[in-house]
Amino acid sequence: MYCKKLIGEKCYLSPMNVDDYEKYTEWVNDMEVAAGMLFASQIVTKEREKETIETLSKEYNFAIVDIKTDQLIGNIGFPKIDYINGVAEVGLFIGNKEFWGKGYGQGALKLALDFGFNILNMHNIYLRVYSYNKPAISCYKKVGFKEAGRIREAKRIAGERYDEIIMDILEDEYESIYIKKIISEKNF
Repeated sequence: MYCKKLIGEKCYLSPMNVDDYEKYTEWVNDMEVAAGMLFASQIVTKEREKETIETLSKEYNFAIVDIKTDQLIGNIGFPKIDYINGVAEVGLFIGNKEFWGKGYGQGALKLALDFGFNILNMHNIYLRVYSYNKPAISCYKKVGFKEAGRIREAKRIAGERYDEIIMDILEDEYESIYIKKIISEKNF
């Protein structure tokens, strides 16, 4: 069961459900899914993933759920938050490959940014991506992320070296799609 915490056009963000650990285990062990993530080299058991989901569900991490079918398709969250300086890292993945390339990543990321800037009061939200993950980089640019730096040749995979790219977005570069609308309609 999922709760509609943040609602977009194609998907909504819900608190994570620990009972979904088997689905997450399947996704993170699928090399086609894992190759785009920072922990692709890890082997994840059901027990380990359940522990991970239990920990993540207690923090600012969300399930990404298709709005039409209420089907779990991935997750998004803030693995690192610096409250003093207002800086947070965001991480995202769409595990269900049927939803790749259809705008769900953009939709989920916009909702997470709305939450990060307007509820957590962050000033800068950044992410890390490998240079070979062109679809992800394109998604991030469409949402408004800009390249902030690179760690050159930081990833070796399939005998080739790739850069780790750091991309970020500032609060004044992002337009709220959900939270400001709620506040203005309710006249808080």
